[in-house]
Amino acid sequence: MLHSLVGHFCTITHHRLLVMKYCFRIGLYRQGLTHDLSKYSPAEFIPGVRYYQGNRSPNDAERRDRGYSAAWLHHKGRNRHHLEYWVDYKIGGTPGQLYGIRMPEKYVLEMFCDRIAASRVYNKEKYHDGMPYEYFLKGLPYTPLHPDTARHLGALLRMLAERGEDETFRYIRRRRRKK
Repeated sequence: MLHSLVGHFCTITHHRLLVMKYCFRIGLYRQGLTHDLSKYSPAEFIPGVRYYQGNRSPNDAERRDRGYSAAWLHHKGRNRHHLEYWVDYKIGGTPGQLYGIRMPEKYVLEMFCDRIAASRVYNKEKYHDGMPYEYFLKGLPYTPLHPDTARHLGALLRMLAERGEDETFRYIRRRRRKK
């Protein structure tokens, strides 16, 4: 239990610090400072310790055990950098049909930073800049992501895979300055 407690705390803190570093590189200071604070709340932290694995999200293990992840449901409803925060019912569509709402750019950029950090934390020394893009492509057919958001995030992740971190972050900073 102590191993899981320390391991989970170190994992989420390492992840948070990486996202903070990446957000600062592109000028998202407030988002960097507040990223994933809900992971330290009892609703997320306790299941995180209970289902800690070290090489993947504990939410997956909780989901396999319980059929859903209460920690994830809590997390996604409080963190706007997750695409699931931006899902709603479509008016005039098929009853019950869900669709993705276009995400504001600052949250797309935070999600970009989040995906890099998660890939780094869970893949450790095996990490390469193509991993976040590969993960994105694998899940894309199954996610209710707004087409504009998918294009924007996909283009940034592809640039990361093809040109590397420094050039991609430089591009994002230049683009943000122009706005």
